[in-house]
Amino acid sequence: MVKVGNDIIKACLKKDRKAQFELYKLCYGFLFGICKRYYKNGADAEALLNQSFMKVLTNLEKYRKEVPFNLWIRRITINTIFDEYRKNKKYKEAFTEISPFEEAQQYSDISFNDADLQFEAEELLGFLERLPDVSKRVFCLYAIDGYSHKEIAELMKISVGTSKWHVNNARKKLISMIEDKKVIMLAM
Repeated sequence: MVKVGNDIIKACLKKDRKAQFELYKLCYGFLFGICKRYYKNGADAEALLNQSFMKVLTNLEKYRKEVPFNLWIRRITINTIFDEYRKNKKYKEAFTEISPFEEAQQYSDISFNDADLQFEAEELLGFLERLPDVSKRVFCLYAIDGYSHKEIAELMKISVGTSKWHVNNARKKLISMIEDKKVIMLAM
């Protein structure tokens, strides 16, 4: 959670470099966490964080006080990530349309409450990193960042059915990883 006072925002609007640097330090951890969910490479994540922060600074006059600052900068960061993602041609090839099996892909058999394991955040991030890139991005947008399938489809230029397929694919793979971990833990 980023706590930013009105005085820092006002100073940033006046192009005060010290205030801009202070705002950067306040936002860094929050924004880096978002970028790291979508890019494995720390340097790429940091580059996107910096790009996002520049958009925050250049659009600060558009910020409305009734919107929580965290939500506003999170939205800018996610939009920046996917703008960059779409620009990169090698990733465009990953966006192949998949026939939607919307009714058949319902996932209700397994409850995460059945797992007796307590995972550290790093371990969960490790599981996310092992997912296919597109499925990981769609899953993070849906399950972590709270986007709807319609919003994801518009953001990533895929169909709603494809978005649902990627979330279900990611869930299946994550459950498999958790179950594998459980088997290993029981064998010890």
